[in-house]
Amino acid sequence: MSRKQEQNLFGQSKSDCPVNDGFSRRDLLVAGIAVAATLMASPAALAQSVRTKFRRIPTQYIAALGDPQSGSGNNAQEWGLWRKDPGPRGVDLDDYEKLRGRGGVAPAKWTFDSTDWWLEENGLIMEQPEFPLPAGLYRVTGGREVEAVLTVHPMASDGSQHWELDNNASIYDVTHLRCRSGRYTPASSDDSCSPAEAKKSTFPVRPGAAMPVVDGCNKQDYAVFIVTAVAVDNA
Repeated sequence: MSRKQEQNLFGQSKSDCPVNDGFSRRDLLVAGIAVAATLMASPAALAQSVRTKFRRIPTQYIAALGDPQSGSGNNAQEWGLWRKDPGPRGVDLDDYEKLRGRGGVAPAKWTFDSTDWWLEENGLIMEQPEFPLPAGLYRVTGGREVEAVLTVHPMASDGSQHWELDNNASIYDVTHLRCRSGRYTPASSDDSCSPAEAKKSTFPVRPGAAMPVVDGCNKQDYAVFIVTAVAVDNA
């Protein structure tokens, strides 16, 4: 998730890099990550790719929970999916009052939920991901040394959803450490959990570090995976 395309509520770029719809340096970076990860994939992972037809997609992001060293689990129902990069679509903490004045509707047309809101590593208020993560096969990477296929199974009768990573990968291996993501919900029944209580001095968050605590809120940190491709059969 990138800050370089951040805009304020007046549509003005808040960085030195203008917002445009062309092929950006970010696109080149993500493409490079995907190529490098494929070259470093194990023979087993490459065999999986041959058996399963994948299609490249505009980069998506998964918000994942679990032991960083685990390679499988039964809680994918707690994972979410951003189909678009939420960073450039975010709202700076400094613009929170303006966001409220717009009825909580961000310039990117998503709606802020005061009972369940998200921050990223640069202090941008993000839209919520889609929950739960749809069942299917996802090619994921953390942009470092490992690429893996994430299999998310359909939801079981008890509401749980099994997942596993191939290539002997763990959650940590496919976490993009530079992307930090925190979910904030009220710690009590009053309205004390607000982005207005977040301290700008605690941003940006360094790679791999926990997101800042916000007074009045419960916080849940999520690992972030980069999704470069999905199985053709995915819904």
